[in-house]
Amino acid sequence: MAKPRLARQSASIIASAVLAAAFIAAAAPPARAQVVVMVDGEPITALDIEQRSKLIQASTHKVPSRQEVLDDLINDKLEVKEAKKFSLEASDGDVDKAFAGMASRMSLTVAQLTEVLAKTGIRPDTMKARIRAQIVWGQLIKGRFQSSLQLGEKDIVNALGGQADEKDDIGYEYKLFPILFIVQRGSPPETFEARRRDAEALRARFQSCEDGLGTARGLQDVAVKDPITRNSADLADQLRAALDGMAVGRLTPPEVTKEGIQVFAVCAKRQTNSDSPGKKAAREKLFATRYDQLAQKYLKEVRRSALIEYR
Repeated sequence: MAKPRLARQSASIIASAVLAAAFIAAAAPPARAQVVVMVDGEPITALDIEQRSKLIQASTHKVPSRQEVLDDLINDKLEVKEAKKFSLEASDGDVDKAFAGMASRMSLTVAQLTEVLAKTGIRPDTMKARIRAQIVWGQLIKGRFQSSLQLGEKDIVNALGGQADEKDDIGYEYKLFPILFIVQRGSPPETFEARRRDAEALRARFQSCEDGLGTARGLQDVAVKDPITRNSADLADQLRAALDGMAVGRLTPPEVTKEGIQVFAVCAKRQTNSDSPGKKAAREKLFATRYDQLAQKYLKEVRRSALIEYR
């Protein structure tokens, strides 16, 4: 009778060992969630490194080194923490809005951008974590170094160095009336093409804003919107080139929008050198250079005082 009892005891011991091993396995974090670095008490895991590596590779088309990825993640942690000291935080709504804006600039919906990221193995949260750090760090740098980032006319002239093309120092301010030839959503390409022909027909007989805008308002399924003022320095190169050579009282070439076919009536145009394309480019370049210098110096200071533990 001793043997059966011994067998039962052995079976019980084995079962207990199996259950204990299963409990330990369930409690232990997955290998990919292994903590690799602690940044002021906040963990960076192997999964974080894997995800950020894919994100960097997707955006730069280069395979980053492990240290490059780690530095990127450490910087994000420190930037978010430093911003919190000054009560700067990006809400989930702010991050989602920026994510949607990114999708829009790529001519994608949020769902489509999420799908594109998924195909490269990138989680949306990985992108959003990067966006969150960028939002608060940008706010912090612009707030703390506001006076250093202000640029005067002398700064711009010095940045140009007298090397700018003369035509780049001349800009124009336009008063434009958007005219929309409405196309219902989901319409076939043939409908857009027909509306384009309608726009071209109006363009051919549009000789002045005084008469032409009234004619446009009388057309079926055509909306003349409120006027807008635009500086040539704020326009895309192609549109700026078209407008700079266009007489007042004429229409721009038709362009396709989500709502239909749109043209602009050029109803006023005046020359200005207050913000020419050349000056705007110089201003943006100088601002970016100063911003990067200040941000890098500040981040080095933050890193020196941070507790970074490699596991």
